[in-house]
Amino acid sequence: MTIKTKIAALAVAALTVAGSIATTTSAEAKGFYPGWGFGGALLGAAIVGSAIAASQPAPYYRSCFVRQYDAYGRYIGTMNVCN
Repeated sequence: MTIKTKIAALAVAALTVAGSIATTTSAEAKGFYPGWGFGGALLGAAIVGSAIAASQPAPYYRSCFVRQYDAYGRYIGTMNVCN
């Protein structure tokens, strides 16, 4: 997972928390508890955070081309070393 996707996931989590806080209304005696939205946002952020932490890093990119130099250190070209 690249740094861009990690930042995007954190931004989505932050927007979820901000949206749940901003959409709560004044308390009314209807049996509704406004903290459920905030709790759900925290749970979602925990799930996204654990998914990011458990993800594997991007595989190491191995180039098959190696720079070749002569005995005097002058660059003479590249050579493909992969089979």
